Amino acid sequence: MKIFWKILQVLLALFMIYAGVQHFLKPQFYEPFVPGFLPAKTVMVYASGLVELALGILLLIPKYTKMAATGVIILMLVFLPIHIADVFSETPSIGSHQAALIRLPFQFLFIAWAYAVRRFCGH
Repeated sequence: MKIFWKILQVLLALFMIYAGVQHFLKPQFYEPFVPGFLPAKTVMVYASGLVELALGILLLIPKYTKMAATGVIILMLVFLPIHIADVFSETPSIGSHQAALIRLPFQFLFIAWAYAVRRFCGH
């Protein structure tokens, strides 16, 4: 069973690293998600990408796995209101109401996934 959790840990790390890299490759995709009250949208996109990259890398280092998984949970909770607002927006940042509705449950999945990694893989 330990191998199962290790696989989930690595997959979460790879997802976070991939997502972080995407923030640098396609910042224009993420900019609409940055709330209007925050300045410097591109800087915010790069900053969140950097956090995602760091958490993904830290998930792969046993000494930091639990801390990184906690960080992923916090990050997903910070992003949650943005995705909820997108569902109710007249013009969703993700493109369509259907896409916004599909994306929202994934936030909860990532929170649960990170919690499981924290619980079963953290030292």
